[in-house]
Amino acid sequence: MPEDHDWEAYKVPPTRTPVSERTTSVPNPVNFFQSAFSYVLDAPVTFVREWIERWQNKNKFYYYHQKFRRVPDMSQCLEGDYLCYYEAEAQWRRDRMVDQEIVEIVRERLAACKQREGPNEFQNCAKEMELLAQVTKAYQDRYGDLGYHGNARTCLMKQKHRMMEERKAAQEKQS
Repeated sequence: MPEDHDWEAYKVPPTRTPVSERTTSVPNPVNFFQSAFSYVLDAPVTFVREWIERWQNKNKFYYYHQKFRRVPDMSQCLEGDYLCYYEAEAQWRRDRMVDQEIVEIVRERLAACKQREGPNEFQNCAKEMELLAQVTKAYQDRYGDLGYHGNARTCLMKQKHRMMEERKAAQEKQS
């Protein structure tokens, strides 16, 4: 900026602005409520949140599929071992849910293949149809006819009866 500017056109603001002095001795209620809120509500909540975050950062937990250890089957439990019965029942229920999901996934793959292939579905989706037939037959062999209230014990008895029938049929073939 050139040195020959007009000081009257561009007035310089005062170097010190006057500080407003309080004319009353009563404290400002807004300041009181802000400090009360800060000490009563905000500080404890902030402290607890920071403490929880520090604790969680030390113990990192990743939310993936829950993994259960395999427990003995109902056939491996000792007589009167009710805890083993309970664990075997829980394991059987988890296995049944996994098998249901397997059947559902294979069924969805077959439906997607049929949708994708259109009129050529019988020719191009034969592998998926065969896989669905195998999976549903295995599911029916294990869980079929148990009903909604089926449990590990009735499933084991069904498997035992099926194996006895297969053994009997094999013996009749030999003789």
